[in-house]
Amino acid sequence: MTRHGKNCTAGAVYTYHEKKKDTAASGYGTQSIRLGKDAIKDFDCCCLSLQPCQDPVVTPDGYLFEKQAILEYILHQKTEIAKKMKAYEKQKKALKSNSQLESKSQEREKMEKFKTRENSIVSKPINPFTSGQTKESEVGRTDRHSAESSSAGSSASSSQSLPSFWIPSLTPEAKPAMLKKPSKAVLCPMSGKPIKMNELITVRFTPLDASLDRVALLTRQDRYVCAVTRDVLGNSVPCAVLRPSGAVVTQECVEKLIKKDMVDPVAGSPLSDDDIIYLQRGGTGFAASGVDLRAKETRPVMQV
Repeated sequence: MTRHGKNCTAGAVYTYHEKKKDTAASGYGTQSIRLGKDAIKDFDCCCLSLQPCQDPVVTPDGYLFEKQAILEYILHQKTEIAKKMKAYEKQKKALKSNSQLESKSQEREKMEKFKTRENSIVSKPINPFTSGQTKESEVGRTDRHSAESSSAGSSASSSQSLPSFWIPSLTPEAKPAMLKKPSKAVLCPMSGKPIKMNELITVRFTPLDASLDRVALLTRQDRYVCAVTRDVLGNSVPCAVLRPSGAVVTQECVEKLIKKDMVDPVAGSPLSDDDIIYLQRGGTGFAASGVDLRAKETRPVMQV
């Protein structure tokens, strides 16, 4: 293709690549990008701090946390729940006092209506010659009163349905939001299920080289191995934690070796199905790892 053909801008078709380039340059439209391996949490990193764990613990659902980070999170959530509960109790007391005041005012209004009704009753002698006229006048008065009340009710309903927002007395009020009773359970930041301190299980990784210190270990790409088979662990290798010993083994080791006898090879204690906790992985950077690898940023869109 000639240079003139490459730089031709007289095409009738707005191509996909031109649209994508203009979207990135203009700042409008939704942009998406594929995540690489560097943007994915490693299998031995904390789900809160995203750093390699020094004192790791795991939840029954398989999410790994730094012990200090998850304990601080639980304490913070308990403090927040206590604050919300205090605000809810305060609102409850205020509603109760308001209902008591309203009930007292209603009783007072009933008493006032009863008093006015009783005071308006006057015993007068009945004149048999004017009783019919009085009845007709009373009927006319009641009809007039009902018409006035209906007109007043219609005007009141219309004023309630259509408030004039420019008149201060008819401005609709924004009522305060009602607080709901907060749950006392602390939820896991990853799974959303209740989490407790006594349910956290200590994890003991087996380092690849026991002679290396922590700083030298973290600088390596391959840091930990399976406690039984000595296979290198990573995001591409499904792992599991044994509850009695806290040892980390591969899922292949669990299926081929451990499930035959259901005995912890490190601690020597019997195992059940609940004692085998499968670690949640962060992904490998490949689409087949079961992790969504596309990030989207929604921005304003210009419509024609």
